[in-house]
Amino acid sequence: MHDRQQLDRLRQDIVFEASLGGEDFLFHSTWGIFSPREIDEGTRLLIEQLQVEPDDNCLDLGCGYGPIGLYLAKRAPLGRTLMVDKDFMAVDYSNANAKRNDLTNARAQLSNAFQHIDRQLRFDLIASNIPAKVGKEMLSLILHDAHDRLKAKGRLYLVTINGLRQYMKRNLNEVFGNYRKLKQGRSYTVAFARKLD
Repeated sequence: MHDRQQLDRLRQDIVFEASLGGEDFLFHSTWGIFSPREIDEGTRLLIEQLQVEPDDNCLDLGCGYGPIGLYLAKRAPLGRTLMVDKDFMAVDYSNANAKRNDLTNARAQLSNAFQHIDRQLRFDLIASNIPAKVGKEMLSLILHDAHDRLKAKGRLYLVTINGLRQYMKRNLNEVFGNYRKLKQGRSYTVAFARKLD
């Protein structure tokens, strides 16, 4: 068993620096949030593919401690970036990491996918590292809601495990009328769709 000192150490924030798409960040995270010690492979793959305009209003769906959302906020200084997660710890850490990195145009809030996001908000860009375990029902809701909440010509970037690649292709074609595979890595695929109308 761990002694008290070891447990106290485990309770402390995990702190690390990361360079994402040429931008440097300082992150604090904690055990229990996805990939707490480093930026995971899927997130890195996704960030490499993001094309962000300076005035984009962005959404990071399932933000964890905030790497994707904070990258979007840094690349779109004239827009606003909303980060959402259904885990209150993730939201706390994302908001704190936004402050740490001086990103005043980013904020995080609790939401189960799109369920608790202000219905009036529309986005130019939505990005998500979708967990493999969300299930087909939730995936279906996410894709339809993303389509509804994007502005005309808005862009959706998703990274999923390779096992979901064909599912994404089929369903993005169905919901958006288009699909592009931007990048396939060893374990993950980045998919892209544009809202046409």
